[in-house]
Amino acid sequence: MFKHILLPTDGSEISFTTIKAGIRFAKSIGAKVTGLCVMPLQFTFFVEMEIPKQALEQASKRCKEVAETYLVAIEKEAEKTGVECNCVYETNDCPYEAIIQIAEQKCCDIIMMASHGRSGVGALLTGSETQKVLTHSKIPVLVYR
Repeated sequence: MFKHILLPTDGSEISFTTIKAGIRFAKSIGAKVTGLCVMPLQFTFFVEMEIPKQALEQASKRCKEVAETYLVAIEKEAEKTGVECNCVYETNDCPYEAIIQIAEQKCCDIIMMASHGRSGVGALLTGSETQKVLTHSKIPVLVYR
């Protein structure tokens, strides 16, 4: 049924647990996976400040380096399990939009994401990328807890 699973990560422990479960799931059904890490374009701590271009470039470079460590972990897990994998680094201030866009571009037929389990004020303040993907995606979404 599912042949291509998108596995987004934010680098958290629950996200990596979900990645491992997603790769095991892919192995069991003969699917391939695409790992995804989305980092911001704008940095909220730079809003309305005159920040030197070099500082912005350094922040962007650091985000990419961090994302690459998350994606390498996905690649290693997939290789260890024998699952075909490719990874994508994307920049977008709305991660849920990038997740849906990449899933569509890569022809993924399911998105498997972690739920951080935030509720109440925590969920209200930080929002839930998983909830936004669930709300806006036309592609099935499997939420792993």
